[in-house]
Amino acid sequence: MAHVTVTINGRQYQVACDDGQEAHLSRLGKYVDNRVQELVAAVGQAGDARLLVMVSLLLADELSDTYSELETISRKSEGVARIIESEDKVSRTLESFAERIEGIAAGLEQA
Repeated sequence: MAHVTVTINGRQYQVACDDGQEAHLSRLGKYVDNRVQELVAAVGQAGDARLLVMVSLLLADELSDTYSELETISRKSEGVARIIESEDKVSRTLESFAERIEGIAAGLEQA
């Protein structure tokens, strides 16, 4: 098990993670610290606990927005898939009609 030191709001925290996840955890720590710094710039130092709650709510809001966007994209993708499926059915039907028309035309030429 690996350990990473992340700095958030000027304080260092030792955090354990799976081996190989150190860089990812460091990036997450920097992201959280950046959000805390944005919040501190907007509202000032409000205490670690209050900042933690506020940043947690901001991150939860971002996550909620992302889930909503993914759901919208998923619905659109399903709609596109249905359109493609319908187009394929129409294409197969037209091919079938074309074959039947060619058969009828061939029969008329022989008559």
